[in-house]
Amino acid sequence: QVRLIESGGGMVQAGGSLKLSCAASGRTISRETMAWFRQTHGKEREVVGLSNWSSGAAYYADSKKGRFTISRDNAKNTVSLQMNSLKPDDTAIYYCAMLKSTYRNYEDPVDYEYWGQGTQVLVSS
Repeated sequence: QVRLIESGGGMVQAGGSLKLSCAASGRTISRETMAWFRQTHGKEREVVGLSNWSSGAAYYADSKKGRFTISRDNAKNTVSLQMNSLKPDDTAIYYCAMLKSTYRNYEDPVDYEYWGQGTQVLVSS
């Protein structure tokens, strides 16, 4: 059974930083593409970025480029999201997810096979 557990959320002032972590169990992530999503009340879940296992590259949604960094530690089976220069608009529940091998659109939540329970990030102005 695959489990993804996020940690590191909390409250921070605008301009501050947080680092989220996602620990995977039940499957090694070394050959899995892992992504971070976020969701605010009443809105659809949106992709923040992802870490491609085969290329080793990270991709980010446009608004997160330059502020967010995704990294992975295959030895520890974890993936992290470093968030800098946080804005109140970044307030959301952040989720870690594992992409299906049969995906069609990496931005579509339905193409993700496993999800964590989420961790809350609150950015105050």
